[in-house]
Amino acid sequence: MPSAGLPARAAALSLISGVTLHGRLLSELLPKTVEHLPEGDRARAQRLASDTLRWMDRADRALGPFLRSRPTDRALNILRLGAVELAHDPGSAHGIVSDAVDLAGASPETKRQSGLVNAVLRKIAQAGPEGWSGLPVPRLPKWLRKPLLADYGRATVEAIEAAHSAGAPLDVTPKDGDAARLAERLGGTVLPGKSVRLSGRTHVSVLDGYSSGDWWVQDAAAAFPARVLAAQAGEAVLDLCAAPGGKTMQLAATGASVTAVDSSEKRMARLHENLARTGLTAEVIVADALKWKTEARFDAILLDAPCSATGTIRRHPDLPYAKIGEDFPKLFALQRDLIDRALDLLKPDGRLVFCTCSLLIDEGEEQVKDALERHNDLWVDRDALVVEGLDAAWIDAAGGARLRPDFWADAGGMDGFYLVCFRRRPAE
Repeated sequence: MPSAGLPARAAALSLISGVTLHGRLLSELLPKTVEHLPEGDRARAQRLASDTLRWMDRADRALGPFLRSRPTDRALNILRLGAVELAHDPGSAHGIVSDAVDLAGASPETKRQSGLVNAVLRKIAQAGPEGWSGLPVPRLPKWLRKPLLADYGRATVEAIEAAHSAGAPLDVTPKDGDAARLAERLGGTVLPGKSVRLSGRTHVSVLDGYSSGDWWVQDAAAAFPARVLAAQAGEAVLDLCAAPGGKTMQLAATGASVTAVDSSEKRMARLHENLARTGLTAEVIVADALKWKTEARFDAILLDAPCSATGTIRRHPDLPYAKIGEDFPKLFALQRDLIDRALDLLKPDGRLVFCTCSLLIDEGEEQVKDALERHNDLWVDRDALVVEGLDAAWIDAAGGARLRPDFWADAGGMDGFYLVCFRRRPAE
């Protein structure tokens, strides 16, 4: 008779294999993979898959001494799943090993390796949590680690990896800007940038103030670009590449007249829902930013450009395994084109905040350098970065800010971001 935990573990295995073998993101895989499961098993499958991907490098190190040769891909993922579970829930060793053996026996690809799975995981269980905790912090895959080492150095990369392994708490942005009152209401902590950080895992929709739209989920780092843009009541403001809309709501809460543009109809539907929930207003347009036709010109523009998302790995541990960097040059070119498009839509002496949730300098510092070379009327407004919580030490020589996951480490870290405020000199 199958154990109660087997359906969730089977779904988790499917998710892990979808990421590692087929290069797909968890967000793409989840709906169909877990739709047949009860709500509790859905959450458990997602958690098991995320934990395994987050700790996969350490799992491979733990398994290595017990493997004479590499098992099949599916068997290796079963072992990884089992090893991570055993490390975090050693009291359930019998059920974890038994289900792993059942998963191996359920497929012709791994049926002959059921004995191997059983033997190796029993040895992992015998080593106990002490054997696990003595292993190094999980390293990023080589394709990403190598350029980060070149850009930041070993000490910084190791600090970033430690932040990734710690995961990410839940950050929220108060609609009225009163972080202290919201923190008291939700039992959270006020961060330097006026975000509120919550501890523990919980369903967002059941928290006080969610249904009434008093706040929205938004990583603390992601809240800085809109604060740097400093939209004012009555200004015409454009949020380019707006979905899913956290920054749109920040802008709308200032009283500015906000236009939000994004090409994803599905993601913009979420923005509509969030605007309705919070009672905020914005003109929402589903269009390709590069092809969108308008005669409007804007006082201020926020461009959160499509990017590698390498700054969000602590929140999305599947990213380093679903991506290998092959499509990044296209993203770099798209960012360049979007900066130029945004400048075309900007009024003279207007301001443009460009940002990416990336750790790669090609998606931050290099874009600033190249934009200044392309546009001789463009300059960087360093003073715009003087906002509460944005440490002056994060600002580089060019006047942009590099935010890293290891910043605020004692408080739970932040997503990696790069942001800069451009201005255009008025025509003489």
